[in-house]
Amino acid sequence: MSLEDLSGAEAGWRRWVVWAGRLVTLWPTYVIVSSATWKLTRSPWYVSEWERLGYADEVLATVALIQVACLVLYLLPWTSVLGAVLLTGYLGGAIASYTRIGEMSPVLVPLSTSVTAWLGIFLRDQRLWAVLPLRWGIRPLPVGPLSGHLSPNRPANR
Repeated sequence: MSLEDLSGAEAGWRRWVVWAGRLVTLWPTYVIVSSATWKLTRSPWYVSEWERLGYADEVLATVALIQVACLVLYLLPWTSVLGAVLLTGYLGGAIASYTRIGEMSPVLVPLSTSVTAWLGIFLRDQRLWAVLPLRWGIRPLPVGPLSGHLSPNRPANR
């Protein structure tokens, strides 16, 4: 079943959800690009924060390139799930760094960025609707040869 096979209202709703996902994706993109820019330009504020966390400033450029690589994977549709997993791992390291020095409020930025990244990809990629179904009454589009087995409306004993 493709988007053309759906009723007009359902197809319009799904298009709206995909575009909402694209808009939500702008937040983690902005955060990662900002962070990588601060690292690459060696912003004095960021260098002091980096050293306060206990990291050597010599690795700033390498970490920035890793961030950009993860972001590119996240933004490309065919590697977006891999990119989201890698971004979540990277941002988990940021959470661990702040937790290690006993500061909990800066944790909110990487945590909200991770959650927003996954929300954006969930809304953009309907294949995730079958893996992580929300029970809001709309069935996911079938994908792949096993799509009938992933349908929430199919009895489990079949």
